[in-house]
Amino acid sequence: MKKLLVIAILSVFSWNTSIKAQSKTSKPNIIIIFTDDQGYQDVGVFGSPLIKTPNLDKMASEGIKFTDFYSASSICSPSRAGLLTGAYPQRIGVPKVLWPNIAGGLSSEEVTIADMLKTKNYATACIGKWHLGDEAQYLPTNQGFDSYYGIPFSNDMSVNPKAKVSENIVYREGMTIDSLRQKKWRKSRVPLFKQDEIVEYPVDQTTLSKRYTEQAVNFITEHKEEPFFLYLAHTMPHVPLYASENFKGKSARGLYGDVIEEIDWGVGEILKTLESLNIDENTLVIFTSDNGPWTSKGDKGGSALPLRGGKFLTYEGGMRVPMIAKWPNKIKAGTVTDKVASTIDFLPTIAYLTESDLPEKEIDGKNIWKLLSGKNCKSPHKKEGFYYYKESTLQAVRQGDWKLRVTKKDDVQLFNLKEDISEENNLASEHPKIVKKLKKMMDEFDAELQKNKRNQEHLLKK
Repeated sequence: MKKLLVIAILSVFSWNTSIKAQSKTSKPNIIIIFTDDQGYQDVGVFGSPLIKTPNLDKMASEGIKFTDFYSASSICSPSRAGLLTGAYPQRIGVPKVLWPNIAGGLSSEEVTIADMLKTKNYATACIGKWHLGDEAQYLPTNQGFDSYYGIPFSNDMSVNPKAKVSENIVYREGMTIDSLRQKKWRKSRVPLFKQDEIVEYPVDQTTLSKRYTEQAVNFITEHKEEPFFLYLAHTMPHVPLYASENFKGKSARGLYGDVIEEIDWGVGEILKTLESLNIDENTLVIFTSDNGPWTSKGDKGGSALPLRGGKFLTYEGGMRVPMIAKWPNKIKAGTVTDKVASTIDFLPTIAYLTESDLPEKEIDGKNIWKLLSGKNCKSPHKKEGFYYYKESTLQAVRQGDWKLRVTKKDDVQLFNLKEDISEENNLASEHPKIVKKLKKMMDEFDAELQKNKRNQEHLLKK
């Protein structure tokens, strides 16, 4: 009897602790995990034959898998701008990749998810790759994030010699303040930032994914009793590839597989942390990639099969990416949807879930909560279409199962993606009316965007 009484008391205590934690965070916590150059196939549940991702596979079995999910762009900076603002990146002045020490970035006049959630008293953190401008005015701490830890651009770049340097900076590989201040380009020797200053140069990339995960777990633990937003943007599998000792040489897919499997481990650590703190049922976790794989890198790049193309392109392999979301008791477990959705839909969806006001300036994303929660409904992009830009040029549109791709006046491609996921059969000559209809949609949408685009001034600076 005494043993049963002790168990009952502990159960009540545990239940009360959980309720207490939930009551203090009545608004849902939001976690977005965003990888770099991870292909559509590079997750077990999306068909990878060699890469093992047990945590992501479990996440999908306990949540929802999107088979027709799109990034806002097929390259780095624009894809991040679209995710954080809910707008096509061409609308807000980030159509191209941003380089170190180049004027420009995501304008502070744009409202990010973090900006929006700060109005609801959320704790906000950006961990990982930023790539939306490395000048002080463009860094995460000026874009709604309370804290930042990561590399401000791609890991194959260099360093901005004008960047702010911490008094406690750790120098590696013989670097000094003098060598950092030189304008010499040192490919793949990149800085680690904390807040707005460099704390390690060059960063030890072999421990980067592990450190990102540790930082994420610490942030979640520190803010478990208040609503929080965590944007974890992994530096990899963008090349050059690195994995920690615990993962290096372990995957059947080589170093690329090692990198993905370490990221998968990190996902598992985050999910375990949420469960141990009894806040998993109040937390929406989303996993996706910024664009398709860098296929020209061979075995150092990923796979988009069965899709055509990869990074830089507006074929499906360039912009259709794996997407998994989990929220216990809110998202129906084991759901799979083929409805069209995109990273530009995150901001309006999160606004709905947190009762936040949408930005006053026009955005392009839609609230996809009905899709996320597993309801059998139409995509909000079914009527208006989803648009594929390559830098500043609109090249394609998808409406329903049909996709029109026009890269030149005499290069018109029409695909039925439901019947031809690999975009092998050009049906343009067989369906001229559909071509005409979709081309009109493209022309009208692009005309509106070009007329109303904003924050373009820095693009004119060279």
